[in-house]
Amino acid sequence: MLEGISALLIDLDGVLYVEGDRVPGSLEAMRRLREGGLTLRFVTNTTAHSRDRTLEKLTRVGFAVADRELVTPAALAVRHCHERGHERVALVMNNEVKRDFTELQETAYDADAVIVGDLGPAFGYDVLNHAFRQVMDRAELIALQKNRYWMRADGLSLDVGPFVAALEFATGTEGYVVGKPAPAFFAEVLSDLGATASATAMIGDDIESDIGGALRAGLSAILVRTGKYRERQVRESGIEPTLVVESIAAAPSLLGC
Repeated sequence: MLEGISALLIDLDGVLYVEGDRVPGSLEAMRRLREGGLTLRFVTNTTAHSRDRTLEKLTRVGFAVADRELVTPAALAVRHCHERGHERVALVMNNEVKRDFTELQETAYDADAVIVGDLGPAFGYDVLNHAFRQVMDRAELIALQKNRYWMRADGLSLDVGPFVAALEFATGTEGYVVGKPAPAFFAEVLSDLGATASATAMIGDDIESDIGGALRAGLSAILVRTGKYRERQVRESGIEPTLVVESIAAAPSLLGC
């Protein structure tokens, strides 16, 4: 049992649901966590859908989540661009997610930054080569996230990370990652919560982005055996979660709810 936890960060895909199917017991778990008085933030690395669509999906599968409770990498990327003075950006992502970047000017050439999200099957040589040329021309490479893979209904699938890694290798630069496991991601969420790391826990299915990132930021980290969880990857990562549970259904009891 974890004591002294007052805030909980919850990953979405693989923890609450897989694609459109709720993880068994997740709805009841959310009810108990809220009734237990925990402050919740729903933190996602998804770059396949816009913020609005993510909120709609949560509602559709049965979870009532307020706009202020959802944290997405797109919002943090926009903030980073404002801080760096970037106005013209190349957006390597689907058109739906581009809706979250209306504060910036999209351009195909002379970009201040190249922002990489999810293009799914549309990722290809021409797309990556165009992004490569812009980064070589001194545009900053910004990755909305750098996950290796994710769980779809038809099985494990490549995520954005491998494509970002290809650009990093080709350009000899290290991209700025705004999503999990970036330290700035967790720092921003904690600041918004007004919570300390020691009083906050993260629950997720990704041993690197969710668990490793949270532990490095000083949070407790609960790994679930749902979604993309694979025992071999956990063992080979060398990362030791604070707790490992079968699913989020076990979380309320562990947190005294």
